[in-house]
Amino acid sequence: MKKMKYSTLSFWVFALFITPLFSQQVLLKSEAIAIALENNYGVKISNNNIKIAENNTNILNSGYLPSLSANAGATYNRDNTEAEFANGDVTTLNGAESSRYNAGLNLNYTLFDGLGRRYNYKILKEQYQLSELQARETIENTIAQLLTVYYTVAQQSENERALAETLRISKNRLTRAEYQFEYGQSSKLAVLNAQVDINNDSINVMNASQQLNNSKRDLGVVLGSPPVNNFEVDTLVTFLMQLNRNELLQKAKTNNVALSQIDRSISLSEYNVKLNASSYLPTIGLTGTYGWNKNNNNAASFVAGSTNTGLSAGVNLSWNLFDGGGTITRVKNANIELENQMLQKDELLLTIETEFNKAWDDYQNKLSIYYVQESNIITSKNNFERTEEQFKIGQVTSIEFRQAQLNLLNSEINRNRAKYDAKIAELLVLQLSGELLNIEF
Repeated sequence: MKKMKYSTLSFWVFALFITPLFSQQVLLKSEAIAIALENNYGVKISNNNIKIAENNTNILNSGYLPSLSANAGATYNRDNTEAEFANGDVTTLNGAESSRYNAGLNLNYTLFDGLGRRYNYKILKEQYQLSELQARETIENTIAQLLTVYYTVAQQSENERALAETLRISKNRLTRAEYQFEYGQSSKLAVLNAQVDINNDSINVMNASQQLNNSKRDLGVVLGSPPVNNFEVDTLVTFLMQLNRNELLQKAKTNNVALSQIDRSISLSEYNVKLNASSYLPTIGLTGTYGWNKNNNNAASFVAGSTNTGLSAGVNLSWNLFDGGGTITRVKNANIELENQMLQKDELLLTIETEFNKAWDDYQNKLSIYYVQESNIITSKNNFERTEEQFKIGQVTSIEFRQAQLNLLNSEINRNRAKYDAKIAELLVLQLSGELLNIEF
């Protein structure tokens, strides 16, 4: 899994989310990604899951090491004993004391278990690789979500600026209308119309500001940092014009993270078949014991006490010749599960190809719409500038001027929406093709 490093991470965590800012800073996309990967809770959980899977693949969890145990014990007896010896003598003891002590080390090692350990260890390694892919999927989803919210903030920032510019023009129009009314060049109606338009424009600016602040809070959630509004985002958008449809489609069939995960799942199912089949074979184990025993007998015994130390070793074989059909059933079910995984892969391949083609066509369509909107902006600006000039010399009415003003505003808002819709569509194409983490933002 590719690791992303950003030298400005510490600076931006400090500058954006800890220190009060006296002027707004620009949060670049690369810096936002770095902060999100550092702080996002989903990414943190995925990284912890990788650590767990890595621990599971350690030799200490493989089953290849022996087990060693120690035991010790002590027994104390106080008995009333009547002992009759072979020569007919009888001895009676009251409160006769005896004690026994023992200690030992036991070693057990499985020499052969039908290759079960081998396949179980391979399963653990596959699960580790699967956890890495799951972390990669989380990172991809986090980056896609982050950039989507980031572009939403950028779009609303540009919309707010466009609405603020519209409000500025309306205020200038009101000032002009008041002068004209004062000198008798226009009626009070022109002043009232200008005031109404200012009120509407002011409401639009306030709504846009509220939407922008909410989107910034959403961005703070994805970043995993306290929500603050005193920052700006980069509104410069560039498109990857060198993208090739056929190349990306082939990458989608090989690099898509969901497809890579199902490949790992197929490998897990294959090993699971072999693991269950290992129950057909015997298990051979090695045992070893080193023990110490000490006995202190009472007076009725022929031996007053004894101490024994010794080493023993042995080999044992266990072979479950028939377990009621449990192993046969497990092997059959494991094979069926493997078949299901392969069918799911075929289905996923078809789904990925379909989704990629839809995403690519959607991207091209939105890109074309953006270029049309860019052209429309030029036309709307020219129309507004000419209308403004004619309005100043009284050749067009305030209604015509207002219409040209609104046409320009709508063109800018539509252009902004088309620009960021196209960029988000491009992100989806990159994510489906498995190339999202290979792009520098």
